[in-house]
Amino acid sequence: MDSKSTIQELKDRAKKFCDERDWEQYHNAKDLAIGIVTEAAELLDHFRFRSKEEVEALMNTVDKKKEVTEELADTLYFVLRIAQRYEIDLSDAFSKKMLKNEEKYPVEKAKGSNKKYTEY
Repeated sequence: MDSKSTIQELKDRAKKFCDERDWEQYHNAKDLAIGIVTEAAELLDHFRFRSKEEVEALMNTVDKKKEVTEELADTLYFVLRIAQRYEIDLSDAFSKKMLKNEEKYPVEKAKGSNKKYTEY
């Protein structure tokens, strides 16, 4: 469905979900950011202390991949919600950030390296 959904549609769905539950009062920037971090930590927990091989096996297991997918979706929900709530255009922000990243990580320096741009 990724190819059939827009970010705006996802933001609208998150807003409708919250409106139906009267959750606007709980969704300030701080609490939504906490939600992002909390859900991202739950996602990370699936991979913590696992080798590359164990992670690959996990991602090839239907039940475990479903759990990871749900945590990823929970994280996305909070990203979409904060963007919707504070009128952040995620497509524009992503494009602009990728341009900055392209400058920080030029192919000739970054290709095949996991160094931070400050280490070049």
